[in-house]
Order: sequence, then structure tokens, then C-alpha cells
Amino acid sequence: MKYNLLGNTGILVSELCLGAMTFGGKGFWKSIGELPQEEVDQLVKTAIDHGINFIDTANVYSEGVSEIMTGKALKSLGINRQEIFLATKVRGRMGAGANQVGLTRSHIIDSVDDSLARLGLTHIDLLYIHGVDPVTPLEETMRGLEEVVRAGKVRYLGISNHPAWMVVKANSIADKMGWTKFVALQNYYSVAGRDVEREIVPMALSEGLGLMPWSPLAGGFLSGKFTREKQKAGGSRRDEFDFPPVNKEKAYDIIDVMAEVASQYDVSVARVALAWLLRKKGVTSIIVGAKRNDQLLENIAATTLQLSEDDMKKLDTVSALAAEYPGWMVERQITGRFPETVS
Repeated sequence: MKYNLLGNTGILVSELCLGAMTFGGKGFWKSIGELPQEEVDQLVKTAIDHGINFIDTANVYSEGVSEIMTGKALKSLGINRQEIFLATKVRGRMGAGANQVGLTRSHIIDSVDDSLARLGLTHIDLLYIHGVDPVTPLEETMRGLEEVVRAGKVRYLGISNHPAWMVVKANSIADKMGWTKFVALQNYYSVAGRDVEREIVPMALSEGLGLMPWSPLAGGFLSGKFTREKQKAGGSRRDEFDFPPVNKEKAYDIIDVMAEVASQYDVSVARVALAWLLRKKGVTSIIVGAKRNDQLLENIAATTLQLSEDDMKKLDTVSALAAEYPGWMVERQITGRFPETVS
């Protein structure tokens, strides 16, 4: 297991992060996973035994149950708190009240207190804002985040599912006010969903932000269970919860190429998908979830698969993004602006 710096910090996190979305299974989240505590404990133990020091949950996962189970697993396994870097999130609805949702100062402060109580911890290592709140000004959100950092309840800040311009604007506000800035991003990124490469990855590289891809197997679509000939897979969450959106015709082409690469190494298609993503610029730690221990071990095995440059080229080509403006104009206009091209 390799360890990478978290953005512009000195914190080292494992190249894989254990996602806790499958823990619990309450309400809407039942279709994603409904693991009992005993199996959660086993997954956490397996992750730690194989060098994963990064765990990711959220207050909305199973309506708080995921946080409770994560905290219980750490306690029952006797994990040294300083060996684990734990992330959770704020933004989603956590009650029926009109203000129990969003990114207001009030909801941020209440949510952090509630998350700490569920986790049974004194601090959160990394707190993400989990999505855009179109009602609350960014200034208020950044002020609320600064308050929980200064109170010692949160140590680092991250941002998830936001457009690049909003990330930069938020950090500009924090910089101007002398507040804590975001150091981490969490965005959907897979070989079948490379949209982040247009604006978010370049922004992350420019601004020194760590990128944590979620759903690297596109919600199970890249697990190897789905092909053009087999468009349903019994027991897959995709059969009940078809998310994130995927251009399936293009994805089948990608899966065909991944299957060819996988056969060369005698590994699974899923392992190839993860190994490809581990090689991409800007990626700090890939969030992997599992319903079973063997699935987690299969994900961990991707860290030892070294794809060749030819493999990467094949996968990059079949999964390439269509050209969009202003990208194609930028590519056209930078011609001749590099020293080696000047006669």
C-alpha cells in the first residue's frame, strides 16, 4: 500500500480509502448495502491489516447508522485513533426541521456535534461539504466551517460534488478572511466517467488539492458483471439503484477492452478499472466500498497490478472524452507556445 500527501498538507493517506456507504442499510441506503456490525468490523479489520489508514463515511449514510457502526468498529477492534484518518460529511437532510439540511453555520455546527456523538470520537480528521447548497452564501458556509475547525472538532476541510469555479471561489473567501481552506476534493471519477478531467482535475493540480474519487467502478457497472450480452446482474446494486449515470453503450466498449487487458494478467475487470484510476494525475486516494470481505480484498489487490503504457493507452483511447469548448480552443491556441517548438 502506498501513501500519498493529502493536498498541501503533511498528512499521508493510503492510496485506497475504505468507504462506509454499505454499513447499516437504513431507509433509502438499503439498496446500496445493509451490513451488520460483525461484518463491518471484519471489513475495517481487513482494511487496516492491509495498510489502509483512511476511512470515509457521511452523516446521511443510513441516516447516521454508518457513523455509529464505524465508531463501534474502531472501538471494538482497539484501533489507535492516531493511526486512522477519518472523514465524514455535512449537507444532507438529518431531520424533519426546516433547517436540518444545507450548509448554514447552524446546520454545520449541529451536524458536526451529532457526527462526533455517533462516532464516539473527539474530532473529525476531514470534514467534506457533501454537495452544493444553492440557498446559503459561500461566505456563511466557510465561516461555519472555520468555527468547527477553531473549536478543535475538525482538523481538515474537503469539498465534494462542486464545480471547479465554486471550489476556487470558496477557497478565495477563506484566504481573504484568514480562514481554513479546502485541501481535499471528493468527486465521481471512473474509466467510464472522466468528466472531472475537464475542469476539476486541472484545478486540483493547479491549486494543490487532493482528489478522492468516489464510485471508481461506476456503481458496480465496471465490476465485470455487466456486458453487452449480460445487462442485468443478480445481486448488484445497479439492478435496483442505477447510479451514477453512465453512457452504457460506450461503457460496454470500455469493458471489452478492460476484459482483454484483464485476461493478459489473469485478473478481474474490476481490478483493471482500479489500477487504471490509480495511475491518473491528481488522484490521491480511491474510495472503495464492499459488501463482502472478498470484494474488499479484490479491490486491495488492484494496488499491486502494474498496467503497461500500452494498456493505459488502450484504456485512455476507448474511454476518451469528446472534445468540448473551451478545451478544444485552448488546445488549438497553445500551439507554438512551448520553447521546444520555437525555431
